[in-house]
Amino acid sequence: MNEENRLNTLPQQPEEQEIDLMELAAKVWAERKLVFKACGYAIIVGLIVAFSIPREYSTSVTLAPESTGKSAGGSMGALAAMAGINMGASMGEDALSPDLYPDIVSSTPFLIELFDVKVKDDKEEVDTTLYVYLDKHQRAPWWSAVTSAPFKVLGWVISLFRDDEETGDGALNPFRLTKDEANIAEALSNRIAVSVDKKTGVTTLTVTMQDPLISASLTDTVMHRLQNYITEYRTNKARHDLAFTEKLYNEAKANYTEAQEKYASFVDANQNIILLSYRAEQERLQNEMNLAYNVYTQVAQQLQMAKAKVQEITPVYTVVQPATVPLRPSKPSKPMILVGFVFLAAAGSVGWILFVKDFIKGWKKQLTI
Repeated sequence: MNEENRLNTLPQQPEEQEIDLMELAAKVWAERKLVFKACGYAIIVGLIVAFSIPREYSTSVTLAPESTGKSAGGSMGALAAMAGINMGASMGEDALSPDLYPDIVSSTPFLIELFDVKVKDDKEEVDTTLYVYLDKHQRAPWWSAVTSAPFKVLGWVISLFRDDEETGDGALNPFRLTKDEANIAEALSNRIAVSVDKKTGVTTLTVTMQDPLISASLTDTVMHRLQNYITEYRTNKARHDLAFTEKLYNEAKANYTEAQEKYASFVDANQNIILLSYRAEQERLQNEMNLAYNVYTQVAQQLQMAKAKVQEITPVYTVVQPATVPLRPSKPSKPMILVGFVFLAAAGSVGWILFVKDFIKGWKKQLTI
């Protein structure tokens, strides 16, 4: 008998769970007006929030990976071998990998070089530097003024009991930035993003601004600044070698010209003299001229190879996707904001109906007992 009772009670568990769910659904349905009212208020609040947030426009450029592992056996290497110069030792792997590009763009020296970039908005209302634009022309939601008011009052009160800070001479010092300059640099860093695909090596640069024209123009500027930075880094030693070789070339040319003039003057002045002492002096001057000429020709060859080396190691970038003025804002996403507010309102009202309301009623009954 006990076995039969146990078997009869087993199938009833899903029915009890289904009845409980139906009861919860019926409980929510009975209070559906509250849910609909909460969702209606959420739509209104969501619209206010969505239209209060300033629009942001994002512009992206894509750079193709540059070819690596240049071989010294190419045309430049063949010319260098003919001149007796080994260029293979300088063709090693570059220390500046694409993985460091995000760190370069977010570095303080790179950011502060962008402060003086001239920017113009799409409506031709702003024509100033990037620093002034980020400092004076940024729009913010209306509630930011309310939330920041207590902190401004607190800062003003603290400033009454603090000595005045030194303003400096007005020159930008990367080693010691002011508080405003550091804040602008941080804000600019948050608006510039660089991502590198480790598999393909494709580099994507994205700049987000509140104006589409400023976003596109600044993206193009940052791209060229990054290219120039990488080019200068990779060709730094080669350019120093080229400058040193040019100095040697000028000295060798001057020495050869001087030796040539001495020899020509001596020969012109002693054409009819057959003394051995004069012939010995003529031979000595001729040897000095030939030696100076040999040095001059060798240094001239090295100069050409140094120029070729700079050209050889200069990186060439292929812009797959150039900067274009965005037509639509990237954020805020108004539909997502509305969906988020409606979901929170619906979840909150359902939680109130199912749990909080009964809990409060039970708590009040316990207090009255």
